[in-house]
Amino acid sequence: MKLMSAPFSHSEYTTVSLKMLVDLARPAAGLSFHKRAIRAKQSGDYISRFKGRGMEFDETRLYQGGDDIRSIDWRVTARTGKTHTKIFREERERPVFISVDQRATMQFATRGVFKSVIAAKLAALLAWTAHHHGDRIGGQLFFDNYCHELKPQNGKQAVLHFLNALVKVPVPRLSSNEGDLEFVLNRLLHHVRPSSLVYLISDFRGLTPHAEILLAKLAQHCDVVLLFIHDDLEQNLPINGRYRFTQQEQSVVVDADSKQALDYQQHFLDKQTRLQQLAKQRGMIFTSINTQANPLDCLKI
Repeated sequence: MKLMSAPFSHSEYTTVSLKMLVDLARPAAGLSFHKRAIRAKQSGDYISRFKGRGMEFDETRLYQGGDDIRSIDWRVTARTGKTHTKIFREERERPVFISVDQRATMQFATRGVFKSVIAAKLAALLAWTAHHHGDRIGGQLFFDNYCHELKPQNGKQAVLHFLNALVKVPVPRLSSNEGDLEFVLNRLLHHVRPSSLVYLISDFRGLTPHAEILLAKLAQHCDVVLLFIHDDLEQNLPINGRYRFTQQEQSVVVDADSKQALDYQQHFLDKQTRLQQLAKQRGMIFTSINTQANPLDCLKI
């Protein structure tokens, strides 16, 4: 079993091109955001298990039977002597913020495509979906020593700017902790506006207890979707045998019966369980996606 390696191949299995991501605009037109486990129905295109879009003040009018007393405008009521109530309208747009893991651990697959490839395709589909819904699109891309945020903006140009960033290889830095998951989530908390819809696409390598706390903080103010990318081999190691993995000039032989291999598999399963439990506790959506999956099918919910 051989690990595919990007330096030797520029095929669609190991890398993405701008054309590949642009071509996802049409299939994304049929997607919508999270229609399962409905908690509230809002006006517009979104039906979501989440708490809904932000509300903005529209006008004040005379109180009518059935109005929510919590919306009474006491200042106007006191001034006029007649009970008035505040009318709110749901925002017509909200930021959709897509954080994409492109670290070295994502440059891996034993079947299907690299984790980085399916992550980029998922991100592109989500960006086009946001565009079709009239929402602002922003994002975060993080590598082993580089992290960059894109401010949410409207329009096709914003989507193309995001897609260009996905295919652009960053200039390496000699030393940096910007690929550390805790660092990435801290930046996310500072850059994402409350009430945003946030997608985090990652293999969640480096998920620490503190990183889990940061995810929980993010979920307090935003609608969060965790897309957990993995290769089947990480979840289901062969029962027995010795397997060689290669990348460029390096190689390693793994004994599937060894304690180290079994510990690796258990660590993966523990991480997946912790993410699932955290998502359930904090009202996030968790989806596990392997490298053989069709990205479009994964978002048809």
